[in-house]
Amino acid sequence: MTTIGIIGAGNIGTNVAKAAIAKGYDVVISNSRGPETLGGVIDELGAKATPSTAQGAAEAGDFVVVAVPLKNYLEVPVEPLVGKLVIDANNYYFERDGNIEALDNNETTTSEMLQEHLPQSHVVKGFNNIPAKDIPSDGTAAGSENRRALPIAGNDADSKARVTAFLDELGFDAVDVGLLEDSWRVERDRPAYVVRSNADELRDRVAEAVR
Repeated sequence: MTTIGIIGAGNIGTNVAKAAIAKGYDVVISNSRGPETLGGVIDELGAKATPSTAQGAAEAGDFVVVAVPLKNYLEVPVEPLVGKLVIDANNYYFERDGNIEALDNNETTTSEMLQEHLPQSHVVKGFNNIPAKDIPSDGTAAGSENRRALPIAGNDADSKARVTAFLDELGFDAVDVGLLEDSWRVERDRPAYVVRSNADELRDRVAEAVR
């Protein structure tokens, strides 16, 4: 079975792990304080979850979810992620992360920053646009009426197809909003941000976004 590396054991990382484990995935999860501090998280997730370092999670994952405070993104290990799909769940909160001039001036996006840090990885924006608690609970079968949709963005078509399939497995439609440079459309304070939407509604809200 596929193993997912999760770098960041906060709300998003833990809830992605719950949803993935429910579908049979193995998870290797890390935080910034060391695997010895993850006992409570592992107790909650069960036997298919293994605590590790960020390096260990990156090495173990067939693909990896990064869900760390944006101010810490440069601590994500580079070498073990070469050639791998990396799902970027990060959001910019200046209150937590400090002001980042390039983001304040709309010169880049959080996902472009991570891609620049991981130049040989395939970064796809995902899971940044849903309240964490909804990830394990809001998924429904494909074709369900009013199925919840989540946005993705990325520069590699094959990687976006993999994320689309993974989201479908967890019970969500994926709406492709474009390249990483377009991911600002689903970042904080935009019309689509953390608003429950089906695919058509999400496309409409993405189109309404103004930078």
